[in-house]
Amino acid sequence: MLNEDKYEIAEPQAGSMIQSLRSFGYDLSTAIADIIDNSITAKAKNIFIDFNWNGEHSWISIKDDGTGMTEEELVKSMTLGSKNPLEERPPSDLGRFGLGLKTATFSQCKQLTVLTKNHEGNIAERCWDLDYISFTGQWRLLKTGSGNASTKDLVDLNNGTIVVWEKLDRLVGEGISAEDEKTHDSFLNQASVVKSHLSMVFHRFLEGPNGLKILFNGRYVQPWNPFFPNIEATELLTIEPLFVKHKRIEVRPYVLPHHSKMTKEEYENASGIKGWNAQQGFYVYRNKRMLVSGDWLGLGFQKEEHYKLARIQIDIPNNLDEEWAIDVKKSNARPPQNLRKDLKRIARITRERASNIYRHRGKIVSRNSETDFFYLWEQSIKHGKYSYKINRKHPLVQSCLTNKVDPNADFLTLIKMLEETIPIPTILLNYSEQPDNLKGPFEDAPPKELILVLESSIHSLLKQGLTNEQIKKRLLSMEPFDLFPAQVISYCETIMEVK
Repeated sequence: MLNEDKYEIAEPQAGSMIQSLRSFGYDLSTAIADIIDNSITAKAKNIFIDFNWNGEHSWISIKDDGTGMTEEELVKSMTLGSKNPLEERPPSDLGRFGLGLKTATFSQCKQLTVLTKNHEGNIAERCWDLDYISFTGQWRLLKTGSGNASTKDLVDLNNGTIVVWEKLDRLVGEGISAEDEKTHDSFLNQASVVKSHLSMVFHRFLEGPNGLKILFNGRYVQPWNPFFPNIEATELLTIEPLFVKHKRIEVRPYVLPHHSKMTKEEYENASGIKGWNAQQGFYVYRNKRMLVSGDWLGLGFQKEEHYKLARIQIDIPNNLDEEWAIDVKKSNARPPQNLRKDLKRIARITRERASNIYRHRGKIVSRNSETDFFYLWEQSIKHGKYSYKINRKHPLVQSCLTNKVDPNADFLTLIKMLEETIPIPTILLNYSEQPDNLKGPFEDAPPKELILVLESSIHSLLKQGLTNEQIKKRLLSMEPFDLFPAQVISYCETIMEVK
């Protein structure tokens, strides 16, 4: 045992420390999700979340019908760092640091009250009040809260726990009147965001007839599954097991359908709370609980329009938290080094398939049909470079070429069709992937093709009554002739001499 002369106790100042704990980076959604983790670990079947508006006296309650706690267990759960993250935990445990209840709460408000009832019917209550801690300079855990929640709220439960947040300075602010409509609207909007977040993070607990029930302000939270396996056209690619320290990780790559294969409601629902582009990427789960949603995990991939249908599920056990760098908020994760190569490979395959589905609207996918399908635009590749041409065999183009009675009517119809069918998705896709591989105007065309187009344009301008100099200036400021000034000047002079 060390001699006491060789050390001294340097306890952190309670008031300063508690303010530091308020800056862990939670937002309201991740904070409430952290509280629900405790309810699920306590085997709750029903969770009741209520946002109660009353200006600066507004409060939030989260009640569950889990196992509840004894008074001793409650005090331990209210103690900072009540768990060692290195200790072995049951596979179903969603916690790690023993900080979530406290840090999640303090990130949003200054008063936390917990009431709990165990299976023997014993009720215990404790309260942290940050103002009181700052005033006393001590970690004084109060035995009662303000009264917004009381023992009568547990009467209808055999056992369970109520978490109450008050003094919502981060969410509502101090000195706010209950009649403040702007702040009230913000309060309700943030509640809506939380509800959507919970429907995604806990969707695997909510799914099924015997799943977890979450009532949010009296309404059931419906699960939002990012992979939409119930849509027939959704593709599940090869399921791959990977291993870290002999522990199994399962990877399931999904490619969602093109919007033409979904109803309008399905398409809007599949966009999620972030929107289609932002929802692409990996979804990391630990014990069915989503930690990360729509992220390429620092593997070098960018979120781009043509990969928006790619979503990949990863399931990891809770004894690989350190290897995956799971943080206190349980909202960030980074794969171990020995998995990065495999995850990159799976991501490339999934992105390629998603890109092909997306390209379908760009009219690249070949069709097998007894009836010919006519596209107005054709993509061609020559010397590795892409170009787009009007299909000369399209019936409308043929009609314009052969109609001697009223060619203008067909021509105007053709122009409208061309405007409406430009293969924008495919052009964007090829440009973003290979920006240097798009063919320029007349790049591979024989010189005579440029001359024929140039000659036709000059004759059209002559018919408009333009002078030689005006025609030359007009051509040099016109696509694509602005790219060929030498040819324009030379041919204009030749044409004018002949004229």
